[in-house]
Amino acid sequence: MSVHAFSQQERAAVYRAIGERRDMRHFAGGEVASELLSRLLNAAHQAPSVGLMQPWRFIRITRAELRTAIAALVGEERQRTAQALGERSAEFMRLKVEGIEDCAELLVAALMDGREQHIFGRRTLPEMDLASLACAIQNLWLAARAEGLGMGWVSLFDPAALAALLGMPDGAKPVAILCLGPVHEFYPAPMLALEGWTTPLPLHELVFENAWEAK
Repeated sequence: MSVHAFSQQERAAVYRAIGERRDMRHFAGGEVASELLSRLLNAAHQAPSVGLMQPWRFIRITRAELRTAIAALVGEERQRTAQALGERSAEFMRLKVEGIEDCAELLVAALMDGREQHIFGRRTLPEMDLASLACAIQNLWLAARAEGLGMGWVSLFDPAALAALLGMPDGAKPVAILCLGPVHEFYPAPMLALEGWTTPLPLHELVFENAWEAK
């Protein structure tokens, strides 16, 4: 055991937060105290980022009419996605895919503008800015679970339309609509698995040694 390791109780709490994190769609209304929201956003802000560029930007949605407009954009994309799914269209439409109108807090996570200026770590992998934002979102997600709050990541939207709605500058890109707030209960397993949409793969099928393993 490393001398830098947390205590057994602290380690268990970290692994519990990871294991019980869920992509939530059902919320119980309520509110998130301002100091708690600040704590969660600070956790997101402590994420690693390529070249320390910190590409994340978070927009808190507090206007009811703006929340309604965002929900409408998601509804439009939901219909387009259903059409693209073909024979699984009806099955998809039965799924609850967001909690925008029910959650206590609504955030939009976006990539900043001017990202092309940041070369460190991105010359051959420019998508590392997106990876950095994803790390920030995951920090927020795990901190929320530890605080007893649910969070859901919604990606069903047209990025250009949402960027225009929120007045984002050229080059900025919304990546996630984040629903955050109290929930009645956490799903015992990923919701899409519970609904029979898909079955998660076991870890041993996703870990290779020395080279890519053929199926």
